[in-house]
Amino acid sequence: MIGKRIKMVREKMGFSITELASRADVSKSYISQIERGAQSNPSLQFLRKIAVPLETNIEFFLEDSESNESLEIQLDDEWKALIQAAINNGLQKEDFRRFLSYIKFQSWLEKQENQKTNK
Repeated sequence: MIGKRIKMVREKMGFSITELASRADVSKSYISQIERGAQSNPSLQFLRKIAVPLETNIEFFLEDSESNESLEIQLDDEWKALIQAAINNGLQKEDFRRFLSYIKFQSWLEKQENQKTNK
C-alpha cells in the first residue's frame, strides 16, 4: 500500500521516478522497488526524504487505508477560509513550512523554560 501511495502522489505532482529520486536524494531504483511492491518495508528515513518533495508527511504513507476511505484531509469551513485568506495575501507553501518550524521551535523553547522552572 505504501508503494501505491507514493506512486499516486508522485504522478499527481507530475514527477518521474528520476526527478523524485533527485529531489529526495534517494535511489531511483529503490523508489521503483517500493512502488512495484518488490520492497514493502521502507525506512522512516526514506519516507521522510520523499515526503518533502511530495508535499506530504510520513503519516500519509503509513495510515490504514481501510479506516480512511478518502486520502484527502477534510477541512472545516474555518480552516478553508483561513487558508484561502493566507493564499490571497501571498502566503507561499515555503512560508507556511517556515512558520510551522517557527511554531515548533517556540514550543520547544517553552518546554525548555518550563523544565528549568520546575527544577
